[in-house]
Amino acid sequence: MTVTKMINSNQAQRIFSSCGLLTRGSLELHHTRIAVCLVGAARHFELYGPSIVKNILLEHPYAELFLHSPLDGDAFKFSVLAAAPRIAAVCIFIPEIIPENESRIRVLFTNGSPNGIQGLLQYFNLVEGCLAMIKARELQRNFSYDWIVRTRVDTFWSAPLDVESLSTGAYVVPEGSRFGGLNDRFGVGDKRTSTVALSRLSLIRALDGAGYKGINSETAFKAQLDLASVRAIERRLPFCVLSVRQYEFRPAKYGVPVASIASRGPLSGAKCRPCTAACAEPCVEEVMNSLDVGWGWTEGRNGSLDLCDGSGEWESGWGEIFDGVAGGEAAAIRRRATSLDEGGCLMGLRDLQRRAAVWDAPPLEEICRLGLMGAPRQQH
Repeated sequence: MTVTKMINSNQAQRIFSSCGLLTRGSLELHHTRIAVCLVGAARHFELYGPSIVKNILLEHPYAELFLHSPLDGDAFKFSVLAAAPRIAAVCIFIPEIIPENESRIRVLFTNGSPNGIQGLLQYFNLVEGCLAMIKARELQRNFSYDWIVRTRVDTFWSAPLDVESLSTGAYVVPEGSRFGGLNDRFGVGDKRTSTVALSRLSLIRALDGAGYKGINSETAFKAQLDLASVRAIERRLPFCVLSVRQYEFRPAKYGVPVASIASRGPLSGAKCRPCTAACAEPCVEEVMNSLDVGWGWTEGRNGSLDLCDGSGEWESGWGEIFDGVAGGEAAAIRRRATSLDEGGCLMGLRDLQRRAAVWDAPPLEEICRLGLMGAPRQQH
């Protein structure tokens, strides 16, 4: 039988060569140390992964990748990351329940979190755990990173992360989707500001001491920056969060608009999916004007945003829509992921493991077995 396999690192480097390994921005950062912190469950990483590799990791080839992710039935898809120029550490762990103590219950408000307070604590642990990995690497190598880029696994990047996003002494976050606080779906800052921003779990006690009660993730994020006197800068950034969650259409007041992945953007972390647009200008203007201003949504003027009907499952033929936006090489990776066998799965993960300076994960056979035996997949 012919072995169907995920793309190995050499093949992937050739696939992504069109984006260029040494852009002008990358050359400017040649003498700075950048850590890219990638957190979250794999889920549909065959869709997100190629865009992250192309627009962040290959755009800044001197950066070092840190992956912190819970084990699930999709973790085998992380082999896409073997194309990254530098892989400092990979940690795929079996998640455990995080204690819900009194201060955490007082501070956090879980409305909108699919898994309640435990979901927020798991997310905060993912973020802060990646910071711990970075600190361990610094201690081991006796140096300090100048910049830390933190992004979620489930982000689709439509254009490169620009060096203009770096700002000494401030923390850069996406504009929009702030829900009364600050958008916490991406962030970049120097070592000091990033240490504050990524300490999501341990700073809950400080928020409790300062009198914060019943706040959501975005509000807690803003509060921890404020307490540490870290200035936040909001910028429009070219990414969205691919989601299979269903939202009422047409959204009103506190509803959630779901952007078409083909929107001109930039979408700055808005929820998105591949779809045939159900709402374009002037419909978009009507919808966005009906939403609560304090929650802060992505910019939708001048034809930059098209909306999907997100009230149901992804539409039939979504794959062709996605491929048209992501491009042929990303489409090839998506198709290969659906026809993978155990031999190809192991080959791809071994390639990733070989390239990682630090590897902490269950046996590769277990990761592949979990993914290829039809285990239930997480949704987002």
